[in-house]
Amino acid sequence: RSNAGETMAWSESVDTVLANKEALAAFRTFLKSEFSEENVEFWLACEDFKKTKSSTKMASKAQKIYSDFIQADAPKEINIDFHTKNDISQNISDPTLSCFDAAQSSVYCLMAKDSFPRFLRSEVYKELVKKHQDGNQKRWLPFL
Repeated sequence: RSNAGETMAWSESVDTVLANKEALAAFRTFLKSEFSEENVEFWLACEDFKKTKSSTKMASKAQKIYSDFIQADAPKEINIDFHTKNDISQNISDPTLSCFDAAQSSVYCLMAKDSFPRFLRSEVYKELVKKHQDGNQKRWLPFL
């Protein structure tokens, strides 16, 4: 896929943005400007957590995610419903790879329905697209 095609794909779904380093960096910058970067940070922490193989690492990563994002007054507390938060709190002492799935899904929906459409209208996104368009023109029209 060309850079221009890739840039256009970013507007199709939040997944394409989360899967691309440059687009993800722009999305994080945008979320920071809205004071909601904890959502994408939590989502990324969950993705990393799900790749954990060792049970000791799993326990420490789960505890870190819990203390950073879930527990009351966490420094980057995410906005999830009481039941989801309660389920995690009750199971955090014996975490499974899927223990954050409900919360991650909830945060993902929030980003997809709320933050992402605003991101597509933001200056951060427009600058990113412009940078890619300028880059493509230089590559294909070196005589300009």
